[in-house]
Amino acid sequence: MRGRFAPSPTGAMHLGNARTALLGWLAARRARGQMVLRIEDLDRARIAEGAEARLIDELGWLGLDWDEGPYRQSERATHYNAAIDRLLASGCAFPCACSRADVARAASAPHEADEDGPRYPGTCRALATGEAETRARAQGRQPVVRFRSGGARLSFVDGVHGPLDPFGPMGLDDFVLRRSDGTAAYQLAVVVDDAAMRITQVLRGDDLVRSTPRQIALYQALGHAPPSFAHVPLVLGPAGDRLAKRMRPASVGDLRGAGVAAEAIVGAHAASAGQCAPGTRARPVDLISSFDLARLPRRPTPVEEILP
Repeated sequence: MRGRFAPSPTGAMHLGNARTALLGWLAARRARGQMVLRIEDLDRARIAEGAEARLIDELGWLGLDWDEGPYRQSERATHYNAAIDRLLASGCAFPCACSRADVARAASAPHEADEDGPRYPGTCRALATGEAETRARAQGRQPVVRFRSGGARLSFVDGVHGPLDPFGPMGLDDFVLRRSDGTAAYQLAVVVDDAAMRITQVLRGDDLVRSTPRQIALYQALGHAPPSFAHVPLVLGPAGDRLAKRMRPASVGDLRGAGVAAEAIVGAHAASAGQCAPGTRARPVDLISSFDLARLPRRPTPVEEILP
């Protein structure tokens, strides 16, 4: 079994990030597997100076280690472009002249909550060769590249929630593989990387459930076997919203700076995940032998429950 940490260096590691990292590490170590560290730093505009070094230091301080890495997505553009070229050549992808604003304005585009924005209405799907590029360049930009999903319906069995069908009868959308600035999109990059790094289990927050059918479709189109997926419930802030770095929630660094022991943080996270009794102090290695993902509560966790 091979798992991975895949943090983005866009700010301090908050307690939700740390909890997911701990659970992924425990799942891998319980299976006597390996962990890979990958820095997801493609969104250069959002990278915070010094954040990568702090993330690496804080993971180590908590007692989480890894067997390979850190790999950095910013150094892997040739791999992403090669995969996109394969998808274009096979007809599994197509150029698109539409901007994000164009998609949002389209009357036929259903607006639903999604990390990738409104659903694409298929405007450029059947254009003649070269037409999307011509239209995009006439507007002063490069075309994006989209996956040609055909509206396929893809369900999967999640390691926490069981059978899931996130898109239902509507099926998959034609999601973006490469942005107009030439940068690989999240969905494409993580599939290429996880396949290359031989990842067999992806454990992450359940805000990414809708990414999984998209990624499974990409694995299939590129000829790779997909890993197993386990989506853990999120940590919620005081207002009931999911923690996000832009909200500047309490971070591992804040607690460390206040003199809170790493064992107290790990124990509080493990207790919230049903792995030990409240008030326990523990190192990650102490929790390996008894770790069981089946004990994880299926509800979101208020941040107050994981503050030591």
